[in-house]
Amino acid sequence: MPARAQAEVQRNLQQLENQIAEANRRLETSAGQGGPNFVQNAILGPLRDKRTAALQRIQIAFQRVGVQPPAGLQNLATCTVQDDGTGNDNGGQDNGQDNGGQDNGQDNGGQNGGQDNGGQNGGQDNGGQNGGQGNGGQGNGGQFGTPGQISCPAVADRLGRIPARAQAEVQRNLQQLENQIAEANRRLETSAGQGGPNFVQNAILGPLRDKRTATLQRIAIAFQRAGAQPPAGLQTLATCELTDGGAGNGGNNGNNGGDGNNNGGDGNNNGGDGNNGDGGNQARGPVPEDFVDIRSVRPNVRTPRAQGNGSRGTFSVDCGRNERRIFNSDNVIVAPGVSNGAQHTHDYVGNVSTNNQSTNESLLAAGTTCRNGDKSTHYWPVLRALGQEEFDANQRGGGLDLNVGKILTPVQVQITFKGNPTAKVVPAPQFLRIITGNARVGGADPNAGWTCTGFENRQLTDKYPLCPRGSRLVRVFDFQSCWDGQNIDSANHRTHVTFPQADGSCPQGFQPIPALEHRLVYNVPQGPNFAVDGFPEELHKPITDHSDFINLMNEQQMQQVVNCINSGRRCR
Repeated sequence: MPARAQAEVQRNLQQLENQIAEANRRLETSAGQGGPNFVQNAILGPLRDKRTAALQRIQIAFQRVGVQPPAGLQNLATCTVQDDGTGNDNGGQDNGQDNGGQDNGQDNGGQNGGQDNGGQNGGQDNGGQNGGQGNGGQGNGGQFGTPGQISCPAVADRLGRIPARAQAEVQRNLQQLENQIAEANRRLETSAGQGGPNFVQNAILGPLRDKRTATLQRIAIAFQRAGAQPPAGLQTLATCELTDGGAGNGGNNGNNGGDGNNNGGDGNNNGGDGNNGDGGNQARGPVPEDFVDIRSVRPNVRTPRAQGNGSRGTFSVDCGRNERRIFNSDNVIVAPGVSNGAQHTHDYVGNVSTNNQSTNESLLAAGTTCRNGDKSTHYWPVLRALGQEEFDANQRGGGLDLNVGKILTPVQVQITFKGNPTAKVVPAPQFLRIITGNARVGGADPNAGWTCTGFENRQLTDKYPLCPRGSRLVRVFDFQSCWDGQNIDSANHRTHVTFPQADGSCPQGFQPIPALEHRLVYNVPQGPNFAVDGFPEELHKPITDHSDFINLMNEQQMQQVVNCINSGRRCR
């Protein structure tokens, strides 16, 4: 642990202990309350969110002193109840007690009385009944325009044929979704003018998304209990947005946020910039605090030393720079079959047919932009120059999802497979799917790297770098390169692969495969005038950057990659 990070890390470690103790007290005092979902939604869910924020602050403490944070910290956020003696599975009861609350304006059941932004958005870290309100305040943003209305994706018309045995439960949950929207709109109306620029997102839209997620999951379970496959992509319908609000004029002074348990905690970042408001309540982002001069960042990139049995070769493939401007806002890995499942536009290189309807068979039958005939698909969110209009300004995935500006074509795209410093690599299976980075603020494994040419020994995850003249912006995506040896995908699209350990070796039960890296270089406007596409509610934070890969190499092509890497050659 770096000496200069000791105090902050220890404070957050103590915070983690306090959170567990408070959750156990809540577990004891609430015995017998609520339905079977009460413990999960009122105690374990909020505890996970608090731990996510604290673990992110630990990560930031390492980065602030120029040290790479420990890998996989966000994987430690989820807790479980051991031997709770109830004999049930903490499953759900749909009596309006969504997320442990009573759906009466006490977002997330009153358990999450504050905004869970780790103190960084001028909010409170899950204050309320789970651990106190904190003394950090809610930021000093200004007031806003008219409250507008909350609009959510329709669910009923996406369900198709509902099994007879699931009808009652599904209809009950559809009504619950309507009740949640109505309650959120009432909350929006009665809270007009409260809080800072992030108030609506964090106090209304965020909790509403969590409630809808739980309800949509119950609909999926209802299908499964009736022996039917649930509709694909249900969880992509959880996020709602604010429409038809007035112009925002809030300030960007929200820098006094507490963490709900820590007397002000680490609230030293932005409370949002109301001048970028959409409907007066949701900042489009990014804000000036999301940018930093790369020259002020200390070198922090360290690579494990190669060992005797390591594999040191590389294999590069030229798939172009998306000169053909192949774009869509689908995500076939996370939301197959769902149009605009990503709510942001992707650049595509490699396979030319990738969209939400793609199958393994259709991908194999399609063409490719890769010069060696590799039909693999590589895609990532587009980068935009702000203040300029693009063809999708009035389309889903573009302007309708708050992604605006001219799409920038990279001046260089490098796709490289590398070895493992401790062992020879084995072939990756055809159709393997990997996502690196996380599109959600506070999500697991935020792994995208931002840097500048000439400064690539220093990388940022949570800031956009401002490059000096003569230097270009660089995005670096290092993919998970340890595979479980069995699965080409997993339910959360992550557990079938993982990152190497600190020494470069794979954890027990995993084996090294060729390590994919995407390196994208851009000419961007001078100053804080660019942003990556993202989900509307994530405010274009650089930490949400991510990249996706589906391996379509045949056995012969993959063996060429493996042989090249294991023999220590540099191949193209």
